[in-house]
Amino acid sequence: MPPVAQQTYSPAEESIEESALAQIAPSVGHMFRDRVAKTPDQPAYQYAIVGPDGDTWVTMTWAQTKERTDALAAGLIALGVQPGERVAVAAATRLEWALADLGNMTAAVATTTIYPTTIGEDVAFILSDSASRVVYAENATQVNKLRSIRADIPSVTKVVVFDLDDVDLDDWVMSLADLEAQGRDYLAEHPDAVDERIDHLQPTDLATIIYTSGTTGRPKGVRLLHSSWVYEAAAVQAIKILGPEDLQYLWLPLAHVFGKVLLTFPIQMGFPTAIDGRIDKIVDNLAVVKPTFMGAAPRIFEKAYGRISMMMEEEGGIKLALFHWASGVGKQVSELREQGKSPSTLLAIQHALADKLMMGKVRDRFGGRVRFFISGSAALNRDVARWFDGMGLQIAEGYGMTESSAASTVNRIVAYRYGTVGWPLPGTEMRIAEDGEVLMRGPGVMEGYHNNPTATAEALDADGWLHTGDIGEIDERGFVRLTDRKKDLFKTSNGKYVAPSIIEATFKGLCPYVSQLLVHGNERNFVSALVTLDPDAIKAWADHHEMGDKPYAEIVTSAAARDMMQGYFDELNKGLNRWEQIKKFTILDRDLTVEDGEITPSLKLKRKVVADRYKDVLDAHYS
Repeated sequence: MPPVAQQTYSPAEESIEESALAQIAPSVGHMFRDRVAKTPDQPAYQYAIVGPDGDTWVTMTWAQTKERTDALAAGLIALGVQPGERVAVAAATRLEWALADLGNMTAAVATTTIYPTTIGEDVAFILSDSASRVVYAENATQVNKLRSIRADIPSVTKVVVFDLDDVDLDDWVMSLADLEAQGRDYLAEHPDAVDERIDHLQPTDLATIIYTSGTTGRPKGVRLLHSSWVYEAAAVQAIKILGPEDLQYLWLPLAHVFGKVLLTFPIQMGFPTAIDGRIDKIVDNLAVVKPTFMGAAPRIFEKAYGRISMMMEEEGGIKLALFHWASGVGKQVSELREQGKSPSTLLAIQHALADKLMMGKVRDRFGGRVRFFISGSAALNRDVARWFDGMGLQIAEGYGMTESSAASTVNRIVAYRYGTVGWPLPGTEMRIAEDGEVLMRGPGVMEGYHNNPTATAEALDADGWLHTGDIGEIDERGFVRLTDRKKDLFKTSNGKYVAPSIIEATFKGLCPYVSQLLVHGNERNFVSALVTLDPDAIKAWADHHEMGDKPYAEIVTSAAARDMMQGYFDELNKGLNRWEQIKKFTILDRDLTVEDGEITPSLKLKRKVVADRYKDVLDAHYS
């Protein structure tokens, strides 16, 4: 039986004076050096080596990590990169990304993050705007992209490649191994070079520039200082949801602030991280790695819930009945636990039986050792969160922005409210403006936007409050609840406001087949929607409806698929106000993708891009 949550716990028990916040390191470089000194032989990273017979997982200690990052840092110094200059990383999530970033931090240079899917034009802007000196490039695709824009990035003096397949090395492009060798040679002559760089680092030094996805105009470079990252790590340690005994599984894009902050926590607390950015390998890897926690975007939880629900529907009969019964029992226990109450004797017996017959099997799909998940980057459906909690897999939903170093609020393991994003981290202040906008202030908030004082002045007021652009409220116990993005709220022609993201998140909890949903209706006389269906889920549905041999586009645009989705929209509409209800919808004949620029690498919908791309379809709803 999962423990009963101590809901009498309050933020006052996380005082800064009594926490790790009182001993914040001056920089990430100092923090990393201290970690290696404390636990040199403890595991730092696990990573997969892909072979013809499958993956082999390898462990690297903190001391071994330092050997490599020292070489990379010294290699940058040998290349002439000066303290405070920028070095970019254009790669997917992998061990080398983490090593390159730590090499940057210990060489006192700042990391510019670049998604590997970013188009050449935007890469040129990011590298030029940040004046990055060196770029770590993952593979031939990234190298070729950089070569095609070389004339537009004069600040870049060297490209360092992780994977050499199909890459021609020259005076501009070198291998990662060569950079490390160059660094080791430099250290042989200057053994204190890296330590000297670390010693001179200050909390106010620039650590990272992360460019926000530019759905409108050019992306803005968020300047995050060393003080922000070390604060984030110390603050999360202070709330005691993670510790040295944990094992993280990290797949999130490290160019995104959520993934980047999850790289920082282990340095402060000393737990290892299994790192692998292959999304299609998450389920397989969880069974092998057996982590104790993982961060993810809501879409991952929605897909997992939908897939398990769909599998049970296909089984039917006793298994389906058992699944529904166990889910119901889990929900009851979850609701009591959230209130700090214990289940009755009868419910406790039912729960123990449900746990043996169903819940334990669900947990085994995630490796069997997960204590909790962290969800961020978008709104998590409350019913999906409740189901996971009922299965013994608590999801601690949090909230933050690139501009606030990712983690600003989070639900605690011992005090939480589903439907909220928890309490602020100790040291972070939150308040609600007169128009309902969430404002925040604290050590995690950015210095400003790089080379963009106008945008900085719009986001940060004179008193240091960050205007988040999110609408929300703070309840009587201090839990922060978000209702929508300020810019996403729209008003129908009847004068009624609609919060689309809440409707979208609710629908994803109802329908196991949905992939993406766009709720639309600004200045229209009713609300309509675009919907895409998950390719894996709908294929399984098609197999049971005599369409298994049909292509995706034919399946999702069939009359049977539309009738099925109409049923889910009818169910959704029952819980909505009349002016919020979806009156018309269109199922698109393809799913939205990161590659086509319709969703971000952190799996958030690019609302304006999709609405513009499918303007004719949306207009047809109102013709």
